[in-house]
Amino acid sequence: MAKKEISSKKSVISGSASSKGKTTATYAKSGVGNKNLVNEPAVAYQPLYANPISLLNSSKKGLNAKAALDFINLSGFTQEQFQDTFKTTIKTIQNYDRQELKLDASLSEKLLKSFALFEKGIELFGSAQAFHDWLHVSAYGLGNQVPVEMMDTITGIGLIEEELIRIAYGDLA
Repeated sequence: MAKKEISSKKSVISGSASSKGKTTATYAKSGVGNKNLVNEPAVAYQPLYANPISLLNSSKKGLNAKAALDFINLSGFTQEQFQDTFKTTIKTIQNYDRQELKLDASLSEKLLKSFALFEKGIELFGSAQAFHDWLHVSAYGLGNQVPVEMMDTITGIGLIEEELIRIAYGDLA
């Protein structure tokens, strides 16, 4: 699935999550001081969560199952982490993708909120890997809970978003 190419000056993570050979989320970091760029199609989801009405309408309409596969690539989640967080199996997602079925409103909303969370986290921490690492360590501002373990609910995602805002403003207590 995902391949990693690492050298001292350039790091690229890309991959294909679909058996149809479609390229999914890609990060690129080149040179010192450059921010990671989240390329298509991850950027394609931004308008779907840009404001609460877009989020609501997009969730009710349902996302294509490919969105879940794109999120796995973006997040670096293992299959087990994805299944624990989103309460569905990878096999189900792959079957939905093959049959071009839409995800239900609840799963679509959680995925869109998670895409938004990762966008903020990558911007704040400078890379998807750094944000992924932060998600897996207990956070003082979250009652010493491990953020990734809170992502199984919309409330948990909201609390993580609030913590990211506090970190961005230097409020670490």
